Amino acid sequence: MIHLEHINLVVTDIDHTLSFYRAAFPHWHIRGGGQGNWYGKPRSWVHFGDDYQYLAFNDDGEGENRDLTGHQVGLAHFAFVTDNIEAVIQRLADEGFAVDKDGAVNPHRRNVYFIDPNGYEVEFVQYLSDLPAQRNHYEAA
Repeated sequence: MIHLEHINLVVTDIDHTLSFYRAAFPHWHIRGGGQGNWYGKPRSWVHFGDDYQYLAFNDDGEGENRDLTGHQVGLAHFAFVTDNIEAVIQRLADEGFAVDKDGAVNPHRRNVYFIDPNGYEVEFVQYLSDLPAQRNHYEAA
């Protein structure tokens, strides 16, 4: 079996980044961190997650993230499954983060997209069916 362990994101401000991800994942914690150099530039880093998966944040980011409405190569978005999408939306709203856009209307799932403090698009999905054929069905555009 293979599963995703972590995603490593370059950010500009770890504390501001953590305000978003702590709201989304209140059961996660900082697993570790430190300081170092990346090709001659000092940076701090933290691993934020649980015992099985985490997000790594490095604070040596410069400039803007890719234009999400454009066609540049790069990360489009990443997604997490939740069993209570309304609670995620409310926790993020309480920290000042609004839904950027809703996902497509589907009777078997609800999804929303947020933009984190660094310009990464993060999707949250709640499946309303446990049947794979329903969960994974997409209408052709």
